[in-house]
Amino acid sequence: MIQNIFESIKHINKYNSEYWSSRELYKVLEYSEYRHFLPVLARAKEACRNSGQDIHTHFEDVRDIVEVGSGGKREIENMYLSRYACYLIIQNSDPNKEIVALGQTYFTIQTRRQEKTDRLIEDQKRVHLRGEIKKHNTSLAEAADNAGVKNYGRFQNYGYKGLYGGLGAQEIHKIKKLKKTHKILDHMGSEELAANLFRATQTDAKLRRENIEGEMKANLTHYEVGQKVRKTIDDLGGTMPEKLPAADGIEGVKRRVNKSNEKKKLKK
Repeated sequence: MIQNIFESIKHINKYNSEYWSSRELYKVLEYSEYRHFLPVLARAKEACRNSGQDIHTHFEDVRDIVEVGSGGKREIENMYLSRYACYLIIQNSDPNKEIVALGQTYFTIQTRRQEKTDRLIEDQKRVHLRGEIKKHNTSLAEAADNAGVKNYGRFQNYGYKGLYGGLGAQEIHKIKKLKKTHKILDHMGSEELAANLFRATQTDAKLRRENIEGEMKANLTHYEVGQKVRKTIDDLGGTMPEKLPAADGIEGVKRRVNKSNEKKKLKK
């Protein structure tokens, strides 16, 4: 019953993403007027900000056209809400209302389910990208060797310094609070892994394409490619890799993915 109420006002946009309208949600939550619902929205947005989430990802301000008397139309303020935004709104609504109490259960369960799904997707991306980097680093090592690189560790450090704004492997370890035994790549999320994969593949291609010779030239090439990848991230408004949080070890991630795959096989 309650699930049907909240599901009935759910919308799907052209990107196949779900969202709810604040103009519809306030009525379901039994607020007499939209203006009485605005303080709840404000508290939910503040909770979103405090949790470190991007408010605009979950609360999108829009203007809708509605029909008024005599066939006229006018604009009204509305807000498109993610499932997480609805969860925060429910948590900040009047708990004395039965619909709010029931909604808390519904959105809590649904949000946790979505979190599990999102984590599995992230795990799968990490396992795939980590495997790709391992493969392409082998090719990069060959290209570096052909260019005359003798100290491969130093060569790799030049690439890191270009991408991480002057930080080498040692500094990255420190900033990410990793142990000395930890491999940096094993503790990167998918976004950071993708940036490093791009750095590796483009350096490999440039060394081969331009027939670069000499250890110092190869090192500088790696540094310059890293810098350009960093600039691209900046131009796109992305987070610099050194500011991305360290992730749990890749071996644990592989176990989670394998466990999920085994469960799917059992269900078939």
